[in-house]
Amino acid sequence: MSYVLHEIEKKIIKVLQKNKKLTTQQIESHSKLSTDQVRRGIEWLRLKNLAIVDEKQETYVKLGRNGLEAYSKGLPERQLLNLLKDSPQKIDDLKKELKFVFGPAMGIARKNDWIDTHEDSIILKNPPSEIKEEKILQLIGKNRVNVNEIQDKSSLESLKRRPNFIIEEIEKTKTISLSEEAQKLDFEAVVGAIDVEADVPEIFVARTHPLKDTINEIREVFVTLGFTEVYGDLAQSSFWNFDALFTPQDHPARELQDTFYLDGFYAKKIASKEQIQKISKTHKKGWRYLWSIDEARKMVLRTHTTCVTIKYLADNKPDEARIFSLGRVFRNEKVSYKHLVEFNQVEGIVVGKNTTLRDLMGIQTEFYRRIGITKVKFWSTFFPYTEPSLQSMVYNERIKKWVELFGMGIFRPEVTKPLQINKPVLAWGGGIERIAMLKYGLDDVREFYNNNLNWLRSVTRCQ
Repeated sequence: MSYVLHEIEKKIIKVLQKNKKLTTQQIESHSKLSTDQVRRGIEWLRLKNLAIVDEKQETYVKLGRNGLEAYSKGLPERQLLNLLKDSPQKIDDLKKELKFVFGPAMGIARKNDWIDTHEDSIILKNPPSEIKEEKILQLIGKNRVNVNEIQDKSSLESLKRRPNFIIEEIEKTKTISLSEEAQKLDFEAVVGAIDVEADVPEIFVARTHPLKDTINEIREVFVTLGFTEVYGDLAQSSFWNFDALFTPQDHPARELQDTFYLDGFYAKKIASKEQIQKISKTHKKGWRYLWSIDEARKMVLRTHTTCVTIKYLADNKPDEARIFSLGRVFRNEKVSYKHLVEFNQVEGIVVGKNTTLRDLMGIQTEFYRRIGITKVKFWSTFFPYTEPSLQSMVYNERIKKWVELFGMGIFRPEVTKPLQINKPVLAWGGGIERIAMLKYGLDDVREFYNNNLNWLRSVTRCQ
């Protein structure tokens, strides 16, 4: 049988006829072809059933920051046991000696019944003859080790559950060999002419990302509804991100596990003297605690765009306004199919003399209609800085369920009065990725950032 082969394919076949199985890197070295040429040539040969592609995956582990420290100093529980080896020790002394590993060490030692507590001292009770995890640390050391070399998988899993102890790396390798027919291929029987019936290369024109299309569509809808866009920095003081919105300084949302703080950065001028005095007074009265200006000066990556619109209101004090803010926000959350550590949010406010919650529901209904969502309903809910508050629900035709989308409500007096805003303020906000997921029928928000070219080229543009 004769084949029409490209020069690239011929070079790859000649190399593989001499070397039965090679990686793509080895083929590059032997054939003097570029990486892209080898990749394309292998794909052409595979489609002609002349090449066999064998993909393998190997998993390696190495020690993370805490793992390396435990490798040199010993596991936290080992450090604790060593201190208790000769005599009981006072808890305060152990805390000073072990510092931040005191808590984990005590937890593991108590769980395994190695220690006992007597008044303010810790006593060694049933010390272990060995700690299996130590052997794993010694085996890995400062190297990168294939998981297949580690027999004690349960101890490895135990270390993996400890923060920054084990780093797992997956390495994929691809080896190429020729089919039986290609091994026997006689190049004199190979036709070197051009195949005029072959498919022409498919060319894809450049286009904006589907998520960017959605952002642009939302921006256009609000502008056509008479809203004006306002802008603000990604980094904000805690004052405008939290305090101005009547979020107490001991609220869980302000802790490190929820918010990204800029280490060592503090705002020099956060607001006017009058604004600071009135907001601190509102906090003292409403939450009954000693408000700290140092806490308010801490810089954060904004957790919502409301900090932009509330500052606009505070600076301009409009009698009437329709404004919105759109952009990136940041939350220190575990990445999942519906959460990211950074995402896009749109948020807006309406200020007016006789504005009511019914007006806000009408604005939202019209917004959803313009982006193609017609089934909308509202549920009462709770939000920290609006009262009353509503959650908008839209019907997802694909999964046949109602899903949450935007939160909304009227700003509480504790938010508006300290900033001398005397008219009712309607406010709403929500994640843009959620709208985009509905528009494109996705169940995992991470799909927008996977750079899957087949999907990116296939989705329709926003209308």
